Amino acid sequence: MQIKINNREFEVGTGTSVASAVMNSGFNQTRSSVTGESRLPFCGMGICYECRVAINGVAYERSCLVMCEEGMEINTP
Repeated sequence: MQIKINNREFEVGTGTSVASAVMNSGFNQTRSSVTGESRLPFCGMGICYECRVAINGVAYERSCLVMCEEGMEINTP
């Protein structure tokens, strides 16, 4: 299926989490800390909130809990 991450198109398989798609796309962060440090998914089960991204215009979605869908648009900082 096709998704967009930061306005670039990527092909992902069925059952791929948004967190996995972001990490496999070559982007080096899902968000920035308050001090500007890059963050990536840590726990992979929605507890740490390090993987937050905007999905289809909705900010602060935990990317490890959301599966990719056709045409999904994901934005990281």
